[in-house]
Amino acid sequence: MKTLYLLRHAKSSWDNPALSDRDRPLNARGERDAPRMGEALGTRLSPMRFHVSPAERAQQTFHALCAAWPGLELLHGITTPALYTFDYRQVLDWVTACGVEDDTLALVGHNPALTELVCYLVNLDALDNLPTAGWVEIGLPIDRWQDIHSAQYDGELLYRLFPKMLEIEA
Repeated sequence: MKTLYLLRHAKSSWDNPALSDRDRPLNARGERDAPRMGEALGTRLSPMRFHVSPAERAQQTFHALCAAWPGLELLHGITTPALYTFDYRQVLDWVTACGVEDDTLALVGHNPALTELVCYLVNLDALDNLPTAGWVEIGLPIDRWQDIHSAQYDGELLYRLFPKMLEIEA
């Protein structure tokens, strides 16, 4: 049994049209939501290694998680160029080839790839949209990450947490 953790980057800014998509930073909402998610996740999970898209918004999201998740440090993040994709099949191919042997794998990436990956692994109606800074955990009945392609519709959505589910502090 393997567990896949997926976090979509927090809300990004479109304020500067001169920036490339890859260079867009978080906006104010993203800067608020990412540490709140880190704090909430840190209360229920031990620190883990994350594979993070090189996009600025994904990197900033991970840094904000680290600031609010006790024990999670920047050294827990591996910048993974293959995760700068919007195609779930490319994420699947990377997981197959990544060589990770742990029972857990945590990714910070982009939509629509992550939403479509959830639907591929669980079922077509598992999730309409993984919102920005949204988190899901999927249990997979496989022994090796190399076998993830064979887990289509066999996964179980174990947990999800979205920023809107968190109580907003006054």
